[in-house]
Amino acid sequence: MSESICKSEPDIKELDRRLVLATQSGLPLHARPYHWLATQLGVGPETVMQRLRAMCQDGRIRRIGVLPNHYRLGYVANGMAVWDIDDTEVMRAGALVGGMASVSHCYRRPRHPPDWPYNLFAMVHGHSRGEVLGEIRRITELLGAQGRAHDVLFSTRILKKTGLRIEG
Repeated sequence: MSESICKSEPDIKELDRRLVLATQSGLPLHARPYHWLATQLGVGPETVMQRLRAMCQDGRIRRIGVLPNHYRLGYVANGMAVWDIDDTEVMRAGALVGGMASVSHCYRRPRHPPDWPYNLFAMVHGHSRGEVLGEIRRITELLGAQGRAHDVLFSTRILKKTGLRIEG
């Protein structure tokens, strides 16, 4: 009887669980975060990237992206700007607005007439309310006549921005 000298493959289910635990609070602030994670998990960086890709593809992870803390960056004024845009133009308008540096996210939402006619939402950040209002004026000018009405709702407190967490 001979013993195998080959290292056994890690249990994928357990590796995925450990990978989620290691990344659910964010990727490590390293020049090569996947390599750092690989070292911590005892696997190769290619395995880490392949498992994350597989979890994104099958829906266990929705996305991997940057979540800046605007307050720590000095952007202490945040306003959710909303516009009433013709439904046939809202996707084009959204692409225009979403591409602006002062906008962190922009999306289409259903209207709720008669009280809420707005269907385009954009989170606008600035160092002051005046700066945010100036950016919103600029966006409104860019939208022109297609922006039939608009409003702005300013943030009054920071909400916890986390997704589902699993325990170790």
